Amino acid sequence: MARSVGAYEGSLRDIVHALKYDRRPSLARHLARRMQSAGAGVLSGAHIVVPVPLHPSRQRARGFNQARHLAKHLGLPVADVLVRTRKTASQADLPASRRRANVRGAFVVRGANLDGLTVVLVDDVSTTGATLNACAAALLDAGAKEVRALTAAKAVARRP
Repeated sequence: MARSVGAYEGSLRDIVHALKYDRRPSLARHLARRMQSAGAGVLSGAHIVVPVPLHPSRQRARGFNQARHLAKHLGLPVADVLVRTRKTASQADLPASRRRANVRGAFVVRGANLDGLTVVLVDDVSTTGATLNACAAALLDAGAKEVRALTAAKAVARRP
């Protein structure tokens, strides 16, 4: 189960960009309220939310993890249990055909017992779902009963 507020275009794209690239984490609270509304079914019955982690070098450069800022305003406990084990190329810079291989095996769960838990994975944008799928695989391997996803935006493929 996965939900987004809307398509990654127009004002939603502008808000996500301002949060992420203009270093405006204060926008996360407003965006998370919209995510709560759009993703009520995803959040219902879940035990924890888990933000998609950045590689430590990317988080240092950005100064914060936008997914964590969104997650902390969703009304469920935030569990920082996913770790990005290697630096990957930015998914935004890769064609869809290379994104899955780029993040395969890049995430592990550390320091958590997820046995039987329903987890909501949180990120800002879902494009192909490759990052969400790689994270979900790690969470399921660590014992999560179910992994759902909630993002602020979803990229929509355009037909020529």
